[in-house]
Parts: sequence; structure tokens; C-alpha cells
Amino acid sequence: MNTIIRIFQITELRRRIIFTLSLLAVYRIGVFVTLPGVDRGEMIRFMESQSNTFLGLFNMFSGGAIEQLSVFALGIMPYISASIIFQLLTVVIPTLDRLNKEGEQGRKKINQWTRYATIVLSILQGFFIALYLENLNSQAGSGQIVHAPGTIGFRFMTVLTLTTGAAFIMWLGEQITERGVGNGMSLIIFAGIVAGLPDALLQIREMVAGEQMSAFQLIALAGMAFGVIAFICFIERGQRRIPIQYAKRLVGNRVGAAQSTHLPLRVNMAGVIPPIFASSILMFPTSVASWTEAEWMQPVQAALNPSDWRYMVLFSALNIFFCFFYTSVMFNPVDVAENLKKFGGYIPGIRPGTKTAEYIDHVLTRITFGGALYVAAVCVVPMFVQDMFKVSFYFGGTSLLIIVSVALDTVQQIESHMITRDYEGFSEQKGPRIRERRAV
Repeated sequence: MNTIIRIFQITELRRRIIFTLSLLAVYRIGVFVTLPGVDRGEMIRFMESQSNTFLGLFNMFSGGAIEQLSVFALGIMPYISASIIFQLLTVVIPTLDRLNKEGEQGRKKINQWTRYATIVLSILQGFFIALYLENLNSQAGSGQIVHAPGTIGFRFMTVLTLTTGAAFIMWLGEQITERGVGNGMSLIIFAGIVAGLPDALLQIREMVAGEQMSAFQLIALAGMAFGVIAFICFIERGQRRIPIQYAKRLVGNRVGAAQSTHLPLRVNMAGVIPPIFASSILMFPTSVASWTEAEWMQPVQAALNPSDWRYMVLFSALNIFFCFFYTSVMFNPVDVAENLKKFGGYIPGIRPGTKTAEYIDHVLTRITFGGALYVAAVCVVPMFVQDMFKVSFYFGGTSLLIIVSVALDTVQQIESHMITRDYEGFSEQKGPRIRERRAV
């Protein structure tokens, strides 16, 4: 409680937290704003039979916006897809690679192009969603979800509204990242998943009351969830610290003492990006198969069902790939070795320069391999238990990994603000005393 009180006593930190919570509240309110020309009640009834399909997973990432037929139904997925495309192109196209290395200005240009790509993807996905909603009218038991199917007006309004909603969510995420606390895009996904947890708990309570789940199964499910959370916390805090030594320097007329520090390499340096990216890629072909209802795409849709073993294998492989890919994008051993050499730092027993880069790359590859296996295991293994107990995606490994990782990252940023505040306060208190002593 003392820590919470201290957080709200710091003006800058309090302002950032309130700003973040306010924008997340705007996002959650927007989830319940329905598209024009549709029946939300019929869609909710249809979604009850889709809880353990790809549509249920898509609905979870959108914070329930799919079943609400919300203006935010596309969620943050178009922006994530555009980010994946440009990060892959950065590795392939030299021009984008040079822009990425130019610093802040180059990254701003790439971010601007990512926004344009987000709008294009939103238009395409919005059109397919309009077709999909029209096709639902012809399915038995779905009712009239769309009041005027097949009309140009409905399709145009659906595309325009969904594209505007996706652009607004993208803006919310960027504002949270810049003026709030934590990563805005991750927090939006986090808010969507957490918002569905109370309903998931009520469903389990009804299953226990209806004797569809025994007390032993309930205890086993709770133990699995807490075990996964504890395991995630343990691994996410794990680091491999490479010792760094700085040589003695001549400061004025005296020789400064040698300094020792370390280079921290996290076990899971990619964070929650791999499962989000992997889910986005696997959603695309399944979405096309569902929206178009082409017969030749039906085997693809069946293979990419989250409960199918083929989906789990592909999901694990993509998680491992994106762990290595995103780590290589975010951390360059050659640049780190050059900076160490420039400032007189070295790893004991390793020559500065190329040998240092090779050593860091060797250590990072081994750590990332373990981290990739951890991400794949956390995201896939709970799926078996989830399928056994017939519970929703909220108790799957992907959702738990996102919730815990984003929460840890946000808490870490809050702690950084508090440490900075304490350091400034210490400087303000000691500064006058030091000046008085010097004057004397």
C-alpha cells in the first residue's frame, strides 16, 4: 500500500497512469459501439458456438469486439500485421535497413509507412468481414445478422467504419506509448483479454454447479494456471549477465579506478511479440477461408483450428522463428561490441571487436533458443489441458503469457519512473549542501 500511495504522490507518474487508464476506458467503451445495419444479439448467439475456434481466438484478441460487432472489430491486428511486414522487409530491403539504422528520423519514416499499410489492410479486412457477415445470414440458426445484405451501402459503411476504428485504436496505442505508461499496443490487447476473464470465471462456476466439471478438475485447472503464471514470472525475470570491465582512465591529474559492470541478456528478449505475431499470421488464411467460404480453403480452416495438432505444430514453429527474428532485430551484437570498444570496455578473456561480437552472438543464440522453447511450451502445453477441461481461451498459455508479461513490463516502467524521481529528489536535497561546502 505504501508503494501504491507513493505512485500517486508523484505528479508526473500519476498523470501518466490516469492518462493510460482513461484511453483504455475509451477503448473498452468503443467495443460496445455496434456497426450500422447489423444485429448484435444474433451475433452473440452465433459466437456461443464458436468459443474454441479461430473466431473465438480472434474475438479474445479484439476484447470481445467480434461478438459485439463493434466498430473496433478489427482490433489492433491490422497494425500488428503491417508491423510484421515492415520488420521482415527491413531485413530484406537495404533501403529500409539504412533507414532503421539512421536513428529516430529513420524509424519515424518506417512508422509512417506502417500506418499507411495498416489503413490498406484494414480496408481489405473490412471488406471481407462485410462478406462474411452477409454469408452468416444463410447459415441455419444464425438469424438475420445483417439487415440489408448484398447492398453497396452496407459494405461501404462496414469498410469505412472498421477502417476508422482500426485507425483510432492505432492512435490510442501510440498515445499510450508516448504519454502514458507501458507499451500501448500490448496494453490494448491486455485490456481486451482481462475484460473477458470475469465471464470466463462465471462460465467455470456454472460448469461446476451443473456438475460438468468436478472439484478435482477445478483444482487441477487452478493449479495449472497458477503454475504457468509462476513459471512465466520466473523466466521473464531471468537474465544472463556478461561481465564488462572498463579500463582505468586519466581524469585530470589522477587516474580513475577501473569499473566493473555487466551486459544483461534476457532469456526471453522478444517478450510477447512472438505469440502475437504467430497468431496474426495463422489467423490470416483461416480468416480468408471463413469469410469467402471457398471449398478448397475448408481443409486449411480445419487444419488451423486451435484444437488441431497441426495448428499447435505450426504455432510452436512460428513462435520459435519470431523469437530469433525479433531478438536479431532488437539486439545487434556487432553494434554492442563496437560501442564497448569505443568507450574502453571489454569482456574479460575476450578480445575487443570481432571476437567480442562473436562471443555475445554465441551466448545470445543459446539463450534465445531456451527462451524460444519456453515461449512455445507456455503457449502450446496449456492447450491440451484447456481442451481436456473444455474451457475458454482465457486460460490458455498465450493469453496468460500476454497478461503476465505485459503486467511485468508495465510494473517495471512504473518502477523506473519512481527510481528516477527518487534520484532527482536526492540530487535536489544534496545539491545545496555540496555547494555550501564548496563555498566554505
